[in-house]
Amino acid sequence: MPIDLHTHSRASDGTDEPAEVIAAACAAGLDVVALTDHDTTAGWAQAGAEARRRGVALIPGAEISCQVGGIGVHMLAYLHDPDEPELLAEMERTREDRVARARRIVDRLARDYPLTYPDVLRQVDDRATVGRPHIADALIANGVVADREEAFATLLNSRSPYYLPHYAPDAGQVARLVRAAGGVPVIAHCRARHRGRVITDDDIRDLADDGMLGIEVDHRDHADAERSQLRALAKDLDLLVTGSSDYHGTGKLNRIGENTTAPDQLERLIALGTPQRVVW
Repeated sequence: MPIDLHTHSRASDGTDEPAEVIAAACAAGLDVVALTDHDTTAGWAQAGAEARRRGVALIPGAEISCQVGGIGVHMLAYLHDPDEPELLAEMERTREDRVARARRIVDRLARDYPLTYPDVLRQVDDRATVGRPHIADALIANGVVADREEAFATLLNSRSPYYLPHYAPDAGQVARLVRAAGGVPVIAHCRARHRGRVITDDDIRDLADDGMLGIEVDHRDHADAERSQLRALAKDLDLLVTGSSDYHGTGKLNRIGENTTAPDQLERLIALGTPQRVVW
């Protein structure tokens, strides 16, 4: 039973429609896929309808931007109530701040490169919140860079003079809110060192105390040694272990299904969350 628990659609920064993510999952031979767009559940309805049509199980989710001691992290939330007020308010605040931040980044880039905010908006789906991937797409369209990989390696990474931070709630708070909404919080790619500073094992232990229930271990941004270490840590803390592609369509090199989750871990995740939200 191939299971991929981390994908993105045009509802955030992927290049596929939610239904196309499901079609890609089916073509890759997956039995179960999660849609986890950044700070939004806008793609759930379309993905759910396509999942029912194709006979692929859908785990509805989201990838929530947050931070631990000033270090940016992402918390995957699965099977939560999308209308829970406190969690929804945090996600909306993050999306609003992303828009203001994107404008400021574009203003900085425009001093040195041919780029306007309308150029960026042309790259954004009506359901999505503008972010750095859309700025990258506008830079590609304007001939500044060749692809998103180049954009993030040069102009849009956290060490660039054009970079600006955005609002992100505390990760422990997010874990508690996801649990209160009937969901399962799982820390995403927490050893992705090329993205910047990463959290420590003690930070992960603290998040587990706050209600975090799993670690995304198998991810292309984790070396083999890091996967082994995280797997041991998850066992010590009795946390779920997941594996995922972090698929973004053509927006990243990640291939859907390139890392997967074991069936027993999926069963445990569903039991810890709200099972009736699974689309079978």
